[in-house]
Amino acid sequence: MTDREATRPDPLDGAFNSAWLMEQSFPPLEYVVPGLIPEGLTMLTAAPKIGKSWMVLGLGYAAATGGLAFGTIRVQQRPVLYLALEDGQRRLQGRLRTIGAPQGHRLLTMMTSIPPGVSPLETIAAFLERHADQRPMVVLDTLGKIRGVYTGNDAYQKDYGQMSALKDLVDAWPGTSLIVVHHTKKAEAQDFLDSVSGTQGLAGAADSILVLRRDRQSEGAVLHVTSRDAREGEYAVTLTDGSWTLDGSDLAGAAQAAHQREAVAGLGDQMTELVNVVGRYPEGIRRQELLTLMHMEPGTLDTYLRRAAEAGRIEKAGRGRYTPVRSVRSVSSEEPGAPNLTQLTQLTPPQEGATA
Repeated sequence: MTDREATRPDPLDGAFNSAWLMEQSFPPLEYVVPGLIPEGLTMLTAAPKIGKSWMVLGLGYAAATGGLAFGTIRVQQRPVLYLALEDGQRRLQGRLRTIGAPQGHRLLTMMTSIPPGVSPLETIAAFLERHADQRPMVVLDTLGKIRGVYTGNDAYQKDYGQMSALKDLVDAWPGTSLIVVHHTKKAEAQDFLDSVSGTQGLAGAADSILVLRRDRQSEGAVLHVTSRDAREGEYAVTLTDGSWTLDGSDLAGAAQAAHQREAVAGLGDQMTELVNVVGRYPEGIRRQELLTLMHMEPGTLDTYLRRAAEAGRIEKAGRGRYTPVRSVRSVSSEEPGAPNLTQLTQLTPPQEGATA
C-alpha cells in the first residue's frame, strides 16, 4: 500500500444512518422576517428601478432596530451590514430620512465600497464572524457589482460556484443570513424563477428566492417567494414614499390581496367590481346578495357570473353561491417551532434602546 493510498479518505466518510440522525438536536430555524425570509442565502430580484434597494434598506433598518418589516411583521433585533455598492453616502442619508430614520441606528453598518485588496467575500465573512453570536444579517446590493459576466458552456457552473461561495459563508455560522440583490431578465417569464438574470445556477444555489414584480406606473407590486425552509407564496405589497408595506394586516391578508389582484387583472369596471365583491366573502356569497350589492339587472348579473366563473376569476361553490378563486393557504414554515400566521405580529418586542 502506498502512502497516498494509506491517507486517502474512505469514500463513505461523513455518512450517517437515519437512526442516529433522529437522535440529534439542532437549533431552531432562525427567521430574519418570520414566514418570509429564513436564515441562509436569500436572493431578491426585480427589474431595475423597481424599488429593490428601498426594500432591503427598510428590511435592514427593521432588523437593526427590532422593528416592523413591511410595516407589519415584528422582527428580532440583530447587527446588519448593508453593502450599498451602487450608492453613495449622500443618497443613503437621504433614503434613511425618507423612510423615517433620520438618526440611523448603531446596529446598521453601511459600506459603499470594498477596501482595496479585500474581496467582497472577505468583508462579508469578517462581519458574520465578528457578530456570529448575535445572528447577523448582511445585504449585498447588488450581485452585479461583484459578479463577472459568464457565457459559454460553463456559465452555469460559474454562476453556481459564485453563489455557492456566498452560501458557504452563512452556512459556516448557523443563524446568520445574507440577502443578495439581483436583477431580473428583460423578457417576461411565466415561472417567476425563470426571470432571474443569468443561468439557473444563481437561483439553484440560494436557499430562498424573492422576485418583486411591479408595474412602473403603479405603487402596488407582488412579492413572489419560494424557499427550502419557508412556504412558497405570493404577497401584495405597496411602495409609498420609499417604504414597502404589506397590503393587509398580515401575510395571510397580503396573500389574499395578491390573489385578488391577479383575479381582476385586465378586466372592465363592472367585472372588476363583481370579482372584488365576491373576493370579500371567502366563505361564499349568494346570487341574491350580489343582486342587492351590485345593483345589476338579474340577467346582466347572471351573464357576468357565468363569464367570471368560466374564466376562473371566481368559483361556483354550489347552486347560486360563489367564492373567490383560491382560499389563502398557510404561509408559515413547516419547520417545527416556526411562527404561525397568528404569531407573526406578536413576536418579542425589541430590546430596550433598540429604536433609533
